Amino acid sequence: MTVTGIITAIIIGAIVGMLGRLVLPGKQSIGVLLTVGVGIVAALIGTVLAQQVGVATTNGVDWIELAFQVILAAVGVGIAAALTGRGRTHTHNRGRF
Repeated sequence: MTVTGIITAIIIGAIVGMLGRLVLPGKQSIGVLLTVGVGIVAALIGTVLAQQVGVATTNGVDWIELAFQVILAAVGVGIAAALTGRGRTHTHNRGRF
């Protein structure tokens, strides 16, 4: 992968990740880097899924592919927020007063 491809993946991942956060209700307590990471993974998986369905190569903007990516990003952001939430109870503090 070229440097341009890596930069493009980061930019697309950031956009998809942020769109995923926007469509997910409530506040997600995850950082920007995790959001971008989730967005990159969602963009890659969404593209593969759109190719499998046969909607990845259309004229103009591939809206269905983008919808797949954003839905996957919303699911990923929700999972990441649940796993890394600040409100979790830590087990190492049990038993202390």
